This record gives sequence, C-alpha cells and structure tokens, in this order.
Amino acid sequence: MNKLFVVAGLFVGVMLASGGCALIAGNEVKELGDTGILGVLLWNVNNLFDGADAGTEYAEYTAAGGWNEQKYAARILSISQAIEKSFEVDPLFSLADGSPPAVIGLVEVENLQVLEDLASGTLARYGYNWIFFGNLPGSSVGIGAMSRLPIEGTRVHSITLDGETTPRPVLEFHVEAGGEAIVFFLCHWKSKLGGDEATEAIRRSSARVINRRIAELRREDPSLSYVIFGDLNENHDEFYRISGAMVSALLPDDAWAAKLAVSENRTDFLILSGEKPPRSNYFDDSLPVFYTPWGNELSDGSYYYKKEWETIDHFLLSTEFFNGFGWEYLNCRVLNKPPFVGSSGYPEAYVPRIGTGLSDHLPLMLYLKKAPETGNAE
Repeated sequence: MNKLFVVAGLFVGVMLASGGCALIAGNEVKELGDTGILGVLLWNVNNLFDGADAGTEYAEYTAAGGWNEQKYAARILSISQAIEKSFEVDPLFSLADGSPPAVIGLVEVENLQVLEDLASGTLARYGYNWIFFGNLPGSSVGIGAMSRLPIEGTRVHSITLDGETTPRPVLEFHVEAGGEAIVFFLCHWKSKLGGDEATEAIRRSSARVINRRIAELRREDPSLSYVIFGDLNENHDEFYRISGAMVSALLPDDAWAAKLAVSENRTDFLILSGEKPPRSNYFDDSLPVFYTPWGNELSDGSYYYKKEWETIDHFLLSTEFFNGFGWEYLNCRVLNKPPFVGSSGYPEAYVPRIGTGLSDHLPLMLYLKKAPETGNAE
C-alpha cells in the first residue's frame, strides 16, 4: 500500500505533539449524493489498541495481559461493522441518499496504523482515503480522523500549562466539499481525573488555543466555517452543574458566566449558545460563539457515568453554518440504538479480557446541508 506521510506543523506549545497524515491509494473517492447532505461521525472508541507491544499500552492491552493480534483484528472488525451500522440506525441517514459520513473523528486510538487498518478493511469500499492522527509522544492513545474528502491544512496544536502538557493535542484539518472549505478541530480534552477544579485550567488552555487559532484564520479568510468536535470531558451545562463556582472551559451565554469571566479577566473558554445563529447576549462581541445541539436536537447524553448521563462528546458549530450560504447546519443525533447500546439501554465499555462490549461512549452524527446558491444572509 502506497502511503504519503506529512508531519503536521506545530502551532502552540512547548512539547511537540506527533502527528501524521496518510493518503491511502487504490480506492476511488465517492462523491457526495445529489441530496447535498454531508455527514460527520464522532466516536470515542474506548481504547482501540493495535496488537503489538510498544511499551506505552495499558496493562490489559499488552501480550503479558493477554492482548494479541487476533483480539485486535476482532476489535477492528467489530468497530468497522458498528461504523457501517451507524449509516443505518439513524433515520436521517436516508436523507443522505445512503452515503456514508464524509468525515469520521475517532477518539482513543493508539496510532496511525489503527486508522489505516480501519480505512483499508471492511470500510475500504467507502473511500476513506485520507487519515490524520496526532498524539503526545509517549502517551497511550491519541485522536484521529478518516475522510472521504481530501484533508488539507493539517496542524497539531500541543498545549502546555505550568509545565504540564495536555495528554492529547488538538488536531486541526481543513476539507473542501462542494467548493466550500470547512475547518475541523478534533479534540480529546483533559479528563477530570484529579478533580474538576485542578484539571479545569488545562481544559481552558485547550479552549484558548482554539479561540486564538480561529481568530488568526478569520483574519486570513472571514468566510471559513468551523466545527469543534470530540470528547471534551465537560458537559455542555458544566457551569450550571458546578453552580457557577468557576469559569469552566465551556460557558453558556449567561449573565453570571460573563460577569465572572470579566472579573477574572479570562478569555480561555468557548461560549455555547442554543440560538440559531449562535450569538452572544452577554459576552464581548469579539469572542466567537458556537452552537451546541445539546439541549436542542440532542437529549440525554453520550456517556453514562455513576448512573447519570453526561454530555461530554460534542459538535460545536460556528455562526457561518447559519448564514444561508455554503454548508448549513441540518441536525445532530446521538446514535443510541444497537449495536451502540447493550441490553441495558446504555453504552457498554469494551472488556479486552473477554472481548465483550463495544465502547463506553455513544457516537454522535452531524448532518450539514448545502444551502441554495442565492442564500439569505442577514
């Protein structure tokens, strides 16, 4: 298999995060359907390790722990088959003319080879010919994307705060669909292991990097659209869950949240809005605002923890998806049907010892639609 590797450039950070792109040859790229619907899938696949020992795996994914190539191959097959099912379990899939998602973002994958194995196996007939991966050197897992559209403009943003580097970088990549460019930021933010307050600053650092990068890109091209997606390890209503005790990395367009941010002179957060188009009623107009489907098209959650749903997996969309031009927001869905949920009705984590379960997270599916050429921007 011929592969073209490109080391992604560093934007922010002291430690260089590793990143790579691969172009998989031999598969014809399938065009978008006549319906003008573009799908994007997001899924935290719950520790997808390959079959070889590299010295950075969790104990249960080593040869000594019982992990091997056969178990890995079975896992690749089950993940691939589940991704194929994602095209079917959502009723909106029929609107896309049966076309698979143009872009798939995956969280908790070990390396670039895992993405290559997914793209060149059962999913090969769909033409995921472009893949992009990034991680922190020495870390156990990273994040990556598979795309039916050419991936361009790749960057790996590594974030370091007070000597601590985030365990996963932010991946930036650009795709062009139907003559319109879309910028994606794929993320796996710092978990709350170690305490909410102790880890919040690191999540805010990730948010700050995204805000700064968007500001830079908008100076170059004000028309670009942005999708932030991934496991952000923070609920869309985090600020309310913590009773407004501190500035969280995800903030609602709320009077108290804005007042607190100003009092602390902070801009290291993403502002979330349920309005279409997203707009701020309380924050400075210079700060970007992103639409969140949670609390609107999305309910319950994507992760079930301590008998409560959490909304830590996200699609956040910039205002350009609501201006009547180019690609427009259509809908977003939680894939909460088999095979993604078990008999309990909840996602079931993969158990490497016996090979049961699929993932402890449910996937999300985003649908964009091509606006009429004329548009009706305000």
